[in-house]
Amino acid sequence: MKKHLQNYISIILCLLTFEGAFSQDKYGENPELCREKLSEFYEFARNKDYQYSYEPWVWCFENCPASSKNIYKYGLKIIEHRYSKATGAQKETESALIDKIYEQRIKYFPDNLGKVYSDWAISLESRGASKKQVFEKLELAFNADPAQMSIKKLAVYFEEVTDKNKDGNTQKVFDTYDDALEAVNKKIDYHTKSKDRLDKKVADGGTLTKKEATKIKNDAINLRGLGQVEGVLDQIVGEVATCERLVPLYTKGFEAHKSDAKWLRRAASRLNAKECTDEAIFGKLVEAYAAAEPSSEAYILVSIIYDKKGQEAKANEFRNKAVDLEKDPYKKADYLYKIGATYRRSSPATAASYAKKALVHRPSMGKAYLLIASAYAASANSCGTDEISKRMVFIAAVNKAIKAKSVDPSITSLANRYIKSYRASGPNKKLIFSSDYKSGDSYKIGCWINETVRVP
Repeated sequence: MKKHLQNYISIILCLLTFEGAFSQDKYGENPELCREKLSEFYEFARNKDYQYSYEPWVWCFENCPASSKNIYKYGLKIIEHRYSKATGAQKETESALIDKIYEQRIKYFPDNLGKVYSDWAISLESRGASKKQVFEKLELAFNADPAQMSIKKLAVYFEEVTDKNKDGNTQKVFDTYDDALEAVNKKIDYHTKSKDRLDKKVADGGTLTKKEATKIKNDAINLRGLGQVEGVLDQIVGEVATCERLVPLYTKGFEAHKSDAKWLRRAASRLNAKECTDEAIFGKLVEAYAAAEPSSEAYILVSIIYDKKGQEAKANEFRNKAVDLEKDPYKKADYLYKIGATYRRSSPATAASYAKKALVHRPSMGKAYLLIASAYAASANSCGTDEISKRMVFIAAVNKAIKAKSVDPSITSLANRYIKSYRASGPNKKLIFSSDYKSGDSYKIGCWINETVRVP
């Protein structure tokens, strides 16, 4: 018993010795002075007194670089301030020091590298670095974590990759697009959930704190920016992702990837998005994907195959399996939306019905409102009996598009295009004047739409 106790004490003493050695190593050869200098420069830098913070900061940067991340957070502010005031050779010296700060930050604190490299790229660009130097840092950021990159730089990086590879390595373009889009969607989900939580607090009668009010405002700003980037990515890849390019590419790569669920999902989803679903390779990709990874998304794609065969009952079976399998309300809403989108042309009423089901699970799903808007617009002729009744359907479509951007800032730009188009198709002043209605009157739209709107 005594021997076991002595061994236990020995182990504890060893651990304490190790911890002390590590602590001393972290704070350099003079830990007390390091802590003193850290506190000194932090107080000055925090109050934006970069002149007096410089000397103690330099000491820490050179003598205990692993002691605190604040050395790099505030070090950049200090040296960027000095860089902005410098001229000639001094400006070059400060510029070199900025790069050294990034280098040491990565060496001693190798976390959040997607953001660190992205910020470094932005810094290099602002200091007049070459396009090649900026791209190198963006590539490092993308490889580390594209979701941590700045919104604009993510789009810039993808555009550069597309320009370099669109003629020789289209697979590289598509892989990069998929990774970039997943990063954008990850950011959108984060800000959407944050905004929804705070919106619910207000709806329930709560009052937002000052911090929460700032957060919900920033969430809305970020969502608008992310929505624009998503459109830019789609526009860039749209010039490359044609059926003529995609079909031979995936046909060639199928054998090597027929068990790779990620590759199969991306390939099948892209062919579906580009409406290349009549191609034989689409069916092979979907079947292989469903076998490799039975999932909600796989079942949605399988349902498209049965739709193509005219087996609607079987298609609906897989659609329902997809929805039932998913427990996350946001993802469930996404699958309901995707089901609705497959009916966009063939049955607008069904498309709108699924979009409304999606909104039950995710009330802030702007694209679901846009799907309803497009379903209304597609039904204008069939739901109207004369010119005024047909054109009033477009007013209902406008209302849904307005609702879309009010609940989901990420689709503001797209929603505005819908609004502009549908307003142009609505009744003009001459038609309203010649009808039995006047501006502001209620107007009941029948048919499956069954909504009351205001005459414009």
